[in-house]
Amino acid sequence: MAKKEEVKEEKIEREYIIPLREKGRVVPRYKKTPKAIRTVKEFLLRHMKVRDGDSNSIRIDSYLNEQLWMRGIKNPPYKVKVKAVKEGDVVRVYSADLPQNIKFKKAREEKIEEKAKEELEKKKTLMEKARETMKGKGEEKKADEEKKEETEKEKSSQVAEETIEKESAKAMKHTAKTNLQKQKGMERKGYDATSRGH
Repeated sequence: MAKKEEVKEEKIEREYIIPLREKGRVVPRYKKTPKAIRTVKEFLLRHMKVRDGDSNSIRIDSYLNEQLWMRGIKNPPYKVKVKAVKEGDVVRVYSADLPQNIKFKKAREEKIEEKAKEELEKKKTLMEKARETMKGKGEEKKADEEKKEETEKEKSSQVAEETIEKESAKAMKHTAKTNLQKQKGMERKGYDATSRGH
């Protein structure tokens, strides 16, 4: 039997200048930018050698998309310089030369993402510190709770002993009273304790 060989997926990077004017001439004005996007995908399918020929395997970067749509639906740029990166079956396409306004926008968004990551890391470190302090407090709390439980057990055992003594004293008191009352009643009737009622 033949063994299956594992093919290492290499990362292929290439730069292209894609002409858009020729393909965009034949479509109506209100469809020129969508045709420019399809042209970018078709060009990369052919030059990056995508196996299936599926245009869904080509992912266009949002900044490149914005560059194509910058002048509206009727007037896309005549050519675009792109950087294509192929990983497995997926081709990611980035703009090689961004216009100034999109560069500033990209820089601003990256800065916002960095701040968000830093805040997230701060929160994580704060949570870890809180967990550590809770662990330390948890051990102290356990020791305090054990001491409290011991003292409560001692108190409850003392209270139980006291209640048992009180109950036994009551029982003795009541039995003593009834015994005395019986003796007095018998003496009145003339019975002697030794005679047993005869």
